[in-house]
Amino acid sequence: MAALAASVLMLATGALLGCGAVEPEPASDVATIAEGLDAPWSIAFHDGTALVSERDSARILEIGDDGSVREVGVIDDVAPGGEGGLLGLAVRGDELYAYFTADGENRVERCTISGDPGGLMLGDAETVIDGIPSAGTHNGGRIAFGPDGMLYVTTGDAGDRDSAQDLGALSGKILRLTPDGAVPDDNPFADSPVYSYGHRNPQGIAWDADGTLYASEFGQDTWDELNVIEAGGNYGWPEVEGIADDDDFVDPVQQWSPDEASPSGMAVTDSEILIANLRGERLRVVPLDDLSAESERGIGDLGRLRDVVIAPDGAAWVLTNNTDGRGTPLDGDDRIVSVPVTG
Repeated sequence: MAALAASVLMLATGALLGCGAVEPEPASDVATIAEGLDAPWSIAFHDGTALVSERDSARILEIGDDGSVREVGVIDDVAPGGEGGLLGLAVRGDELYAYFTADGENRVERCTISGDPGGLMLGDAETVIDGIPSAGTHNGGRIAFGPDGMLYVTTGDAGDRDSAQDLGALSGKILRLTPDGAVPDDNPFADSPVYSYGHRNPQGIAWDADGTLYASEFGQDTWDELNVIEAGGNYGWPEVEGIADDDDFVDPVQQWSPDEASPSGMAVTDSEILIANLRGERLRVVPLDDLSAESERGIGDLGRLRDVVIAPDGAAWVLTNNTDGRGTPLDGDDRIVSVPVTG
């Protein structure tokens, strides 16, 4: 995208923006893709064009090469409130999948995408899975297609802690479905969409080149987690939080204090796991060849980070989330920025 080179983020230092907020100062190789977004939550790509969900407006936005923002459509039946609303997006061929909070439930729907860039349109919606418990908090909401072609869905415990250990409940889980919403024959529990359980509020999933699935998860007061997901694995919540050294549960490979993390969306390159942190306000980096190590990618003071994805140009696109009611919006928030990656 040649237009991106002209979009390098030029932000004045020391310019006060009300309430004492100061304009961010990102690294020189960080470029602005788009700005002026309202509580954005997820980025997905359709034939090289970025689509973004807005949690409270229920809008699907198309991002142009020049940074323009265009409304593609509004997802019907979204009932925003608290952490709920229009959340994760995933694209498969000419279909857009969306996870959202409706009246009394979370659900995943899909619709066709038609038209050309600058004029994309959404077709009628079809339910993929519904009946996922919802609440003002802990709705999970990340969806992605794995290398096996299956749809993976993260669900939070919706405030019902014990449901995360209940294999009959859809909450507190990572679900695995066919693209049509059926239960794959090789799921770990017969006739169940449950792939792993014992999760509190997972909001990031991604795979490495070997097909290993990683997930980021919000803890409560003690530890946030990075987990390697095994089919049928029990990740402990609410019995344990963080590393427990208990053979009944799968321990995380990394854990962090929630005030330094609150990990949401994540992406995997050939060499690194990139994790967007909300309260921690940082892009955390975990090397694939040493999952116990970590560092941070310098992107400047951009505030809360909700999602990170690998764009078609190979860069990481990072989505800020300062307008979600918990951040301090800066001029231009919320925004998408592009960050170089290694590997």
